[in-house]
Amino acid sequence: MTNTPSDQPLKQVNQRGAARLAAVQALYQMDVGGTGVLEIVAEYEEHRLGKELDGDTYLRADASWFRSIVAGVVRDQRKLDPLIGSALQDDWALSRLDSTVRAILRAGTFEILERKDVPVPVIVTEYVEIAKAFFQDEEPKLVNAVLDRIAKQVRGDQRK
Repeated sequence: MTNTPSDQPLKQVNQRGAARLAAVQALYQMDVGGTGVLEIVAEYEEHRLGKELDGDTYLRADASWFRSIVAGVVRDQRKLDPLIGSALQDDWALSRLDSTVRAILRAGTFEILERKDVPVPVIVTEYVEIAKAFFQDEEPKLVNAVLDRIAKQVRGDQRK
């Protein structure tokens, strides 16, 4: 008997990837709508993570990973934003970036700083892929460049 992909449990990496995507969406929603962290986390855990909403089925996600990213970005935003700003080109301010790009960069920077157990290439690749899900042009390249600069600054040449 052969297992079809739907019969096999989701790998933890896929669940973390789904958690990262959900965290970016939640951070965007908070930025644009002014929703609070407790409210947004509860909404996502109750209605979105692994659930169907308005005909869309959300991927099953690692809820604790999701909570960690969203709460960590909110808690550390005053530390994250200057770091991101210093990694942008001189003529760009963080406030000029699209809200989705800001959410991606904040989440990625948070993970680079706080999740030393996750290799930098994994973090950068995951967030570049999220950027590609929303944008086709320069934004994924920007996410790659900024997160790479931040990683080199805070983790050195640790590329393992």
